Amino acid sequence: MNDRVIRHEAMNTTFSLRLAGDAAGLAGDLAFELFHELDRLEDKLSRFREDSEVTRINRLRAGESLRLSEECDACLRLALDLHGRTGGRFDVTLGRAIEHRKGGGTGPAPASTGQLALDPTEPMISCLEPGREIDLGGIGKGFALDQLNRRLDEWDAPDSLLAAGASTQLARGGRRWPIELRGEAASHGLELGEAALSASGTRIQGAHVVHPDPDWRGTGWTRLWVIAASAAEADAWSTAAMLMDRDELLGALAGDSALRAVFIEQDGEPLQLGEAR
Repeated sequence: MNDRVIRHEAMNTTFSLRLAGDAAGLAGDLAFELFHELDRLEDKLSRFREDSEVTRINRLRAGESLRLSEECDACLRLALDLHGRTGGRFDVTLGRAIEHRKGGGTGPAPASTGQLALDPTEPMISCLEPGREIDLGGIGKGFALDQLNRRLDEWDAPDSLLAAGASTQLARGGRRWPIELRGEAASHGLELGEAALSASGTRIQGAHVVHPDPDWRGTGWTRLWVIAASAAEADAWSTAAMLMDRDELLGALAGDSALRAVFIEQDGEPLQLGEAR
C-alpha cells in the first residue's frame, strides 16, 4: 500500500508526517490537528516571535518572573535535565553566543553571565541576574515532534514517521523505516523503529554548536547522527555530541539509557558507536 505524506512549514523548517498505507485515510484530519499544534508551539517557543514566552523570558530584568505554559515549562525542564546529562555541553541559555555565531560575528562570543531559575514546584521562571538568553534551537523541533507523537497516540495512528526537516526524525509503531545517513563522502543505511534520530554538523547546524567553555578547541567532528528514545533527547544529544571526544561519547552511551547510538563521520565513513536498536 502507498504511504501518505503531509507537510507543514514551522520553526524555520518543513515538518512532515509519513503515514503507512493502512492509516493514510486519517491524513486530512491529522493534518489539521497536528499543524495547528505546531503553530501553537512555535508561538510559545520561538525566540523570533515578538510575543512568545521565550522572547518574554529573554526580556526579564533582575527580580522579575514569568508564569509559563505547560509546554514551555516542560521544554525548559527537559533542557535543564539534558544540561546535566550531557555534562553541561547542552545549554539553552547561550542565546547571545549562538546569535553571535549565526550572525557571523568576529572575535570571542559574548561572555555567559547572568542567571535564570525555574521554580521547583510552579511553572515559573525568574531572572536572578540579567545576561542569559534562551535559544531552544537545539531541542525545540525535537520537543515539537514528541508533542505530535502524543497527539498521534490519541488518534491511535501507528506506523508513521515524523520529521523536522532533515535534522530530526521520529519513528512510531511496529514498522521499521529505512533511513539514509548522508555524509560528506559516503552514506550509511539503517532502519529506524520506535526511536528518534537527529543529525548535527558544522555545515548544517554549526551556528547552534557553541561550547560553554570559550577556550574549547573542538573535536574535529564535521557530521554526526544520534539515535535516542525521544526526539527531544536525540536533538539535544546530537548538539552535545559535537562537543565530545570519542571517549566521552562512549561514556555517555554507557551512562544514559535514552542514548542508543552515535554515528560519527570519520575518514568519509560513518563510524558507529553503541547499538542502533
